[in-house]
Amino acid sequence: MDYEKRKRSLVNVAFGGMILLAVYLAIKYVFGLMTPFLLAFIFAYVLHRPAVWIAGKAGVAYKPMALILVLLFYCVIVLLAALLGANLVSNTIKLVSALPEFYTTKIVPALSSLFNRMEQALSGLDPVILEGLNTLGDRYVETLGQMVSSISMELVSLLSGLASSLPALFVKIVLMIISTFFIAGDYDHLMGFAARQLPAKAKALIRQINAYVVGTLLVCIRSYLLIMSITFVELAVGLTVLRIPYSVLIALLISVFDILPVLGTGGIMIPWVVIDVILGNYSLALGLLVLYLIITVIRNIIEPKIVGKQIGLHPVITLASMFVGVQLLGVWGLFGFPIGLSLLRHLNDTGTVKIFR
Repeated sequence: MDYEKRKRSLVNVAFGGMILLAVYLAIKYVFGLMTPFLLAFIFAYVLHRPAVWIAGKAGVAYKPMALILVLLFYCVIVLLAALLGANLVSNTIKLVSALPEFYTTKIVPALSSLFNRMEQALSGLDPVILEGLNTLGDRYVETLGQMVSSISMELVSLLSGLASSLPALFVKIVLMIISTFFIAGDYDHLMGFAARQLPAKAKALIRQINAYVVGTLLVCIRSYLLIMSITFVELAVGLTVLRIPYSVLIALLISVFDILPVLGTGGIMIPWVVIDVILGNYSLALGLLVLYLIITVIRNIIEPKIVGKQIGLHPVITLASMFVGVQLLGVWGLFGFPIGLSLLRHLNDTGTVKIFR
């Protein structure tokens, strides 16, 4: 009996491992190729229930209503993308053109003043040492200037690369839009065909996984919106106390940027602190650093608890899965790994699979 139990446990563990491996390989290698069609299916899936509800209330056929909703959906997306894209390109061009002037008029004088103060403070040292410090300072300023020029060139190169990739991106977008119309119009027929190809147990398992994963995704989105709101309030209060102009708008932009893995709030706050130190704004730099540390500590405390509580995992397990997911799959892993572990726990609790005791 013990042998049979161990055998079943090993089989279940191997089955779970194979599922995780298949998901990882699918996301890493297949997702990029099938992105237009997967996104088309997701959009059609999201619009399906509203189309059914509106068609029932209006007393019209489902298919025309689904096609109308898809058309309206993409019109709104195109309008928002055009507005945001125009602002992004305009601001990026301004940033690229302003970097050299900012370096010449702000950074160089601030660095020169800093090195002069250091030279006066160390004037009692050996002349050879002072000469070496002066040479080091000159090289540092030169290196920093080269870095600023390099950043400007990299930004220009990035824009050129994006421009060169536009034809391929356009083809993918066209495929996605056309596929969304076809999938939304024949959604029930396509889903019925796919369901008929599966055995009864597989269909029941897929329905269970679909219901749980969709619900968990919504919970995760709600959790991260809560975290973003908390970060926004902290930033708005902190920047207002520090008397930063447009504090609420800046707090909103940073809180949105905070959702990104690895970069987060530090991607903006740390360079801001460094720039203020170089410019001699030490009190502001200290205030920004303290604000960043407070936000980071609170974020690291509440994120595992909020996300873990929502998806039913221990905060340590949630944090570890998020870290591993980011390292392996980036943004997709950040959400996918905790949801995958939560799904395995759910299937284990319902008796569908037996992995954990």
